[in-house]
Amino acid sequence: MGINQISPFHTLYKTPNFIGNPRIVRSYCSGEWTEDIEYLDESGSVIYSGKGIRSVEPGLDDHVMVGGLKKPFLNASAVAKIVEVVKRWKWGPELETQLDKLQFMPNMTHITQALKVVKDSDASLSLFRWAKRQSWYAPSDECYDMLFDGLNQSRDFDAIQSLFDELVQESSGNEVSLFSAYNRVIQFLAKAEKLEVSFCCFKKAQDYGCKIDTQTYNDLMMLFLNKSLPYKAFEIYESMQAAGCLLDGSTYELMIPSLAKSGRLDAASKLFQEMKERKFQPGFSIFASLVDSMGKAGRLDASMKIYMEMLGSGLRPSATMFVSLIDSYAKAGKLDTALRLWEEMKAAGFRPNFGLYTMIIESHAKSGKLDLATSIFKEMEKAGFLPTPSTYSCLLEMHAASGQVDSAMKLYNSMINAGLRPGLSTYTALLTLLANKKLVDVAAKILLEMKSMGYSIDVSASDVLMVYVKDGSIELALRWLSFMGSSGIRTNNFIVRQLFESCMKNGLYESAKPLLENYVNSAAKVDLILYTSILAYLVRCQEEHNERHLMAILGATKHKAHAFMCGLFTGPEQRKQPVLSFVREFFQGIDYELEEGAARYFVNVLLNYLVLMGQINRARCVWKVAYENKLFPKAIVFDQHIAWSLDVRNLSVGAALIAVVHTLHRFRKRMLYYGVVPRRIKLVTGPTLKIVVAQMLSSVESPFEVSKVVLRATGDSVMEWFKKPIVQQFLLNEIPSRADILMHKLNILFPSSAPEIRSLTPPKPLIAGKGI
Repeated sequence: MGINQISPFHTLYKTPNFIGNPRIVRSYCSGEWTEDIEYLDESGSVIYSGKGIRSVEPGLDDHVMVGGLKKPFLNASAVAKIVEVVKRWKWGPELETQLDKLQFMPNMTHITQALKVVKDSDASLSLFRWAKRQSWYAPSDECYDMLFDGLNQSRDFDAIQSLFDELVQESSGNEVSLFSAYNRVIQFLAKAEKLEVSFCCFKKAQDYGCKIDTQTYNDLMMLFLNKSLPYKAFEIYESMQAAGCLLDGSTYELMIPSLAKSGRLDAASKLFQEMKERKFQPGFSIFASLVDSMGKAGRLDASMKIYMEMLGSGLRPSATMFVSLIDSYAKAGKLDTALRLWEEMKAAGFRPNFGLYTMIIESHAKSGKLDLATSIFKEMEKAGFLPTPSTYSCLLEMHAASGQVDSAMKLYNSMINAGLRPGLSTYTALLTLLANKKLVDVAAKILLEMKSMGYSIDVSASDVLMVYVKDGSIELALRWLSFMGSSGIRTNNFIVRQLFESCMKNGLYESAKPLLENYVNSAAKVDLILYTSILAYLVRCQEEHNERHLMAILGATKHKAHAFMCGLFTGPEQRKQPVLSFVREFFQGIDYELEEGAARYFVNVLLNYLVLMGQINRARCVWKVAYENKLFPKAIVFDQHIAWSLDVRNLSVGAALIAVVHTLHRFRKRMLYYGVVPRRIKLVTGPTLKIVVAQMLSSVESPFEVSKVVLRATGDSVMEWFKKPIVQQFLLNEIPSRADILMHKLNILFPSSAPEIRSLTPPKPLIAGKGI
């Protein structure tokens, strides 16, 4: 081995051969001797010769050489040097170059301590990322914690999210658990209200199996609850349960009120019991939320139990809790308990507020406890609160509903004097009360005041009119209608018609005619039913001057049936056609799909009138046409040779008599002319009409036998009866002149369809000695 000649100002050495990567295998000076080295002076003379020692390589050794001795770097010195470099160069390639030139080999302890000193978040991140590229780097929870703390202080949440992604990658690659760092990131993001980012980080932490601590769960649940997303908070709570993480006192204080307010009362109650079993003392917020939510949900017993438990624990109820309890019990109708709590509230020094006064007054008023409601109402006024229109209205309407006119009017005047505007329902209740009490003048005054308040009064005025009509107070109804007309208030045609019908029913025909004229002039159409009802009054009329009024009323209807009635009683020269054709023409103009029932009613009343007037031939024409138009389709039944029948149970008296005569005439013609004789013939009359029909037929010695509801005879006997001349005369011409007397009894039994006859003589047999 030769000797190297070098300058005394330089030291020459050869790097020993290392096995593997020198940055992975650390080498120290001990046992690592180089070639012999000679130190020469300027003249070339040897000053010293000996084995050379390898010098320190920056970034590879953790010591310095002092002569031939190794002197280790102190941690404090190493950290100070790193901090010095970082503070000077901050970030970038220059910083990394200077860190590579360090005269010692750093470790994670140096980096961690340096991060505690360096406060600049960018510089800290640069130092950390340089350290991650070194061979000696090892993931550290403490390192990440300090970095996340710094970024959180600078509110750089984008950098936090980016660093969190690096943390996730590092954890998955090295299977290193960084429990504290994961939780710290989620807590910082949750407290900063980064809802989506924090929840995303939470899910990533769960996916990588990281253990989430209670504080993190709390912060996340608080975030979602504050963002009005309780169901998301409950999802996190369920994850917390699934992870087997125990709730602490703060979690209970957080979750129980949230569960209660969201309506999950069973879950809230379960947590409440669990909290007590684990010896946690519930706070006031828990008691308050449970009492309020249980009460609002109608679980009054549970609410009161929790309230009493709170009192037993030494906590004092707040004014809000009293209000909640009183409101719940009042709305549930348990006013006695509500009133007891009301007194407890005042005894505890709390002053009821405006809303509570209003609620307690209205609940008592609506339950009918008007005296107590009025007492609290006066107390409210003394306390300096001005009752709302709603409170006034509730009290007034309840007094009106109970019929207390004086109290209702007193409240109304008080309301007006206070400058409050009564509502529509208030006016309606007051007007209804005054109408029921028949105080027409006062009702008129209130109605005009209602109009001055800007309300439309047509409907309200019509409602009052309807009250009088339904009550049968026709004179008051007419008086009120006159007031409406003078005040320019319109009413609807339905009420006018109702009042007209009431006047007709009470015989006030003079008052009825102007009502009908008003009805017709307002474009309302008189239907066939209304016309027929007027005709029915004419049939029953017993006084001549009333007949004139009724005839005038019939004319005022302007209905086509009246023109038919007038034409029916004129001669053929004026009609210019026979009666039967005239009747057929009228009935052809009826819309049977819409007016079949009305037409049937008209035929019954018209036949009554025609029989009473002695117009039997005209009556037979009307019956014939009515039957042709199938108004009475099941009246006549031909059961071949077995039985023929006529059913008159649904007819008026006049219609029944005409139907019997006309149908027997048809039976006679079929039997005599065609030789068809049935086994039997039945006249189904019912219990009422059988007397009239039987007495009419007895005048001509009929073979019909009377039973409870039927007149029956054999076909042969009826055939012989039909051959008698008197029967032919009877069936072809008219009903005997005194047969109308037989309608008296039917008028009493069937007032809706049977007419009243002028003569009140009791029924007598038509032929002496021929009783039934």
